[in-house]
Amino acid sequence: MSNIVNNHINYVEFKAKNLDQIKEFYSKTFGWVFTDYGSTYTAFSESGIEGGFEKTEETITNGALVVLYHKNLESIKSVIIEHGGKISIDIFSFPGGSRFHFVDPSGNELSVWSDQ
Repeated sequence: MSNIVNNHINYVEFKAKNLDQIKEFYSKTFGWVFTDYGSTYTAFSESGIEGGFEKTEETITNGALVVLYHKNLESIKSVIIEHGGKISIDIFSFPGGSRFHFVDPSGNELSVWSDQ
């Protein structure tokens, strides 16, 4: 993943009630290509930026999660806290890497991931 740059938007994640329905909509409407990761997550490509849909039963409010990349999660997590951000979900692993979520001073939730 040598073309990934620290601190750039790298991925966008949405919520979806029905993954089959959302895959059909975006593939037929925009030509996006999907890869399933279990029964609760599907990633998409061929959209200009890569992203995914996470299955949820909860009410979807502002369902997009912008995901930044940084090779050192502990380091960027400290910088976020130092400048007034709050960690909303601490570092956890997933297939392909690790990530955490944070809330900026205005209340926007974003995520930072690493393949390291």
